[in-house]
Amino acid sequence: MASPSDPSVQEAAIKRQRKGPPFKFLFPLVYAPVLPLIRLSLRKNPVLRDRLFTLVLAGAFAHGMYLVTDQYDIESK
Repeated sequence: MASPSDPSVQEAAIKRQRKGPPFKFLFPLVYAPVLPLIRLSLRKNPVLRDRLFTLVLAGAFAHGMYLVTDQYDIESK
């Protein structure tokens, strides 16, 4: 019988855990179309438009950094 610290047992547990789609990779499909919609729909209120656009863009970059650092953490282990 394999011990709990055996790497093959840990890899099997991780593979069993991932059953659904990776939603973290699908978020760009949401915020990518939102950016042009913000620019087009808020033409008459430039202050709100620029602030909201900057906020969504910063969120997109933060999400990208999260994905990159998560990938580096997985590779380093």
